Amino acid sequence: MLHPRERLVEDDLMARFGLKRHVVRNVLAELEQMGLVERKRNIGALVKAYTVEEVEHLYEVRELLETHCVRQIPLPVAEERLQALLAIQYAHDEAVAQGDLRRVFRLNVRFHRELFGLADNPVLVEAISNHAQRAHSIRSSTIAMPAQLERSRQEHWQLIETLRGGDVETLVELCRAHLLPSRDAYIQAQRLRAGPASSVAT
Repeated sequence: MLHPRERLVEDDLMARFGLKRHVVRNVLAELEQMGLVERKRNIGALVKAYTVEEVEHLYEVRELLETHCVRQIPLPVAEERLQALLAIQYAHDEAVAQGDLRRVFRLNVRFHRELFGLADNPVLVEAISNHAQRAHSIRSSTIAMPAQLERSRQEHWQLIETLRGGDVETLVELCRAHLLPSRDAYIQAQRLRAGPASSVAT
């Protein structure tokens, strides 16, 4: 898992992923265009770090997209349509129990894509995925916290039960609340890093 401001060294990436240098450079260029990587003079490529204002703006958009999407899901969802989501969540439970953070992260991405896919609007799902991708470095701030992993796991099951139950407003509120921990943890870390006498640049 990569963290904000983590340096991306070409030689390390080549060894880690078994890639040629030109491939690594192309990937870094693509990630920079996507807003996931930034380049600094005399330092090189770094995982993108966001200001507090940028995080707030990004999460405002994510909330708008995701809550709108879950409102479009026909409730209650038939049990057969939940089978893929359930399979992902059982695997997510297992990964959390084993402390396998890489697998937890991948399964979390799959869970949400499957969840939003229930709205049957692939364009909206793609927009949600794009904004979630931009938040990967923000979300990594909570991925190693056992309490947050367990909270996220339990919230996934609450979302599933609400899909079965048919209360759209509860589903919307669960979706909204599910976004907050990673946003808040990142902002708190930024403010602590800035120190009590200074503020984070916006």
